[in-house]
Amino acid sequence: MQYEYIIKLICALLLGLLIGIDRQLKHKPLGMKTSMVISVASCLITIVSIEAVNIYSVAGHTNMDPMRLAAQVVSGVGFIGAGAILRRSNDVISGLTTAAMVWAASGLGIAAGAGFYKEAFTAVILIILAINLFPLGIKLWGPQKLSDRDLSVLIIVKENAEMARMIDEIERDHMRVKHIKLKDLSEERQQIQMVLSAPRKVRTTSIYYMIKKLENVIAVEVETISA
Repeated sequence: MQYEYIIKLICALLLGLLIGIDRQLKHKPLGMKTSMVISVASCLITIVSIEAVNIYSVAGHTNMDPMRLAAQVVSGVGFIGAGAILRRSNDVISGLTTAAMVWAASGLGIAAGAGFYKEAFTAVILIILAINLFPLGIKLWGPQKLSDRDLSVLIIVKENAEMARMIDEIERDHMRVKHIKLKDLSEERQQIQMVLSAPRKVRTTSIYYMIKKLENVIAVEVETISA
């Protein structure tokens, strides 16, 4: 039986490794080491939870749930996932996919610990396809809006700038303003903070120079917030 535990832990390690490689290739916070630790630890807790029933329960006297500890893993790992979610100053949320992958790594570890090897490896293949191959297909063959990327744009303008006309000129180049925030910096300057949805084929530098050339624009800052 001890060899079965080793097989389960090794399977959990490999499953976590696959998740970690995908995240690390994209330079995300969740790397190989973190995902492997989460997956193996989840597997170990599941093994302990199941085997503790066989060792410590007494028939007719002890009521023990073999998956009680494993159930706590799912909720407990949420704290790690929450740490991967960031809220930027422009009110844009990022890191949701990484947080989901943290939760998935724990789920794969639980599956391996419970002995569902085929299900776990099938799940990890589908997860990797879901975050890599499927979005690529949608970008190539799906509606144009699904392939757009989001940009955070910060513009400093003069006090007398016609903002409505400025936004119209920005949206004229197949871009869409999703969120906008206005702020007075002084009596002579105002700040416009917005999130733009732009076609993938339009370069970030092109958007920067296009906005910089607009009338009454003093300074521009453009940042890509979704690839």
